[in-house]
Amino acid sequence: MPDTEYYDLLEVSPSATQDEIKRAFRKQALKYHPDRNPGDKEAEQKFKQINEAYEVLKDEQKRAAYDHYGKAGLGGMGGGGNPFGGGFGGFADVFNDIFSEFMGGNAGRNSYTQRGSDLRYNLNISLEEAFTGCEEEIVVPTTENCEKCHGHGTKNGEKPAECPTCHGSGKVRRQQGGFFVVETACPTCGGSGYAVTDPCPECRGVGQRKINKKLKIKIKPGIETNMRIRIAGEGMAGIHGGENGDLYVGIVVEPHKLYERNGDDLYTAVPISVSCAVLGGKVEIPGIDGQKVEVSVPAGTQNDTLIKVKGQGMHLYDSEKRGDLYVSVKVVIPTKLNAKQKELMEAFRDECKDDKSQPEIKGFFDKIADLFK
Repeated sequence: MPDTEYYDLLEVSPSATQDEIKRAFRKQALKYHPDRNPGDKEAEQKFKQINEAYEVLKDEQKRAAYDHYGKAGLGGMGGGGNPFGGGFGGFADVFNDIFSEFMGGNAGRNSYTQRGSDLRYNLNISLEEAFTGCEEEIVVPTTENCEKCHGHGTKNGEKPAECPTCHGSGKVRRQQGGFFVVETACPTCGGSGYAVTDPCPECRGVGQRKINKKLKIKIKPGIETNMRIRIAGEGMAGIHGGENGDLYVGIVVEPHKLYERNGDDLYTAVPISVSCAVLGGKVEIPGIDGQKVEVSVPAGTQNDTLIKVKGQGMHLYDSEKRGDLYVSVKVVIPTKLNAKQKELMEAFRDECKDDKSQPEIKGFFDKIADLFK
C-alpha cells in the first residue's frame, strides 16, 4: 500500500492540490502550535509531525518521491525526520508564503525598477470654457530621472549592488512571541533592495530631481466639475527606469454670474415688468454661447413661472448636442409711480372689480369665506 501518513497528518487526500495542502497545514499548525498549547507534549509532537509533512508535500519533487516510494524514497531530500533539528526556529520560514499573503507583499526579491507615483492637479475653468472646450497650460511639480546617472543614483551611472542586509528583497523579517512574524522595510537600503555606496554627485544618490513641468491640457466641451482627465506617463518619474506614473487633472467649473448648471441644463432668473407679465412679450438675455437668446413670455405669466428654451443649455460631454435653458421669471412690482401711471392703475383696478380677470384671487377668497363668519 502507498504511504499516506503525511496526507493523513494534514487531513487531505493524496490528490489534494497545493492550495488545499497549504490551507490544511495552516489549520493544523495553528491548532497544535506550542504557543497555543503550553506544556502539552503531545501537541508539541504533533506540531513537529505536521511541519515535517508539509515540508515534503509542499515541494513537488519531494512529494513525487514520497508518493512512489514512501519515506524511504526521500533519502537526503529532507523528509523522514524533523526538518528543524528539534526546535521551532524554522516555523517562520515554513509559513513564509502564507504570511506574505497577509502582508500584501512579495516574499521574494524586490523589483529594482518601480512605477512612479500618480499625480493629481485641480484645474479651475469658467462655465463658458466648459461649454466650448478649451486648451489650458498648467505647471505641475513632478520629478524626472537624473541625466548624469540615468536614474541609478550611482557615480558611474550603473545599477548599484544588492543591499548586504536584505540581499535585494528590501525587507527584513523577525519573529516575535514565537508565532507572530513582523516584516519591515530594510533599514540599510530603505526598502529599495540596493545600496548605493558611491553616489552620483549630481543627484546625491537619489537618481531623480524635482522639476516644474509645463503641460497643455485639452478640455472637451461639456466637461463637468469632478470629472478627471488622465494623462498617461505625466506623473512622477519611474524609479531606476521604471514606468512613469499618470497625471489626473481634476476639473472645477467656477460659479457663473447668470447661470446655474444642472447636468446639461442651465437655469437662470430674469426680472420682467408687470405689463410684460400681463400682456406677454419677449426678453433677450446673453446665451452661454455668446449669442442672444430670446425668451417668449406668454400673456398672463405668473411670478416664478419656469419657461423652457429648448437646446440652449450646455453641450453634452464631447458632443454637439445640447441641453435646455430654463428661465424663471420674476415679476417686478413698481414702487414709485408718476401721476399718469397712478391714474392708469386706478382705472385698471376699477376694471378688475368683477374678479373675472383674476380667477385665482376669487377662488382663494371663496375657499376661506367661512372663516369670516
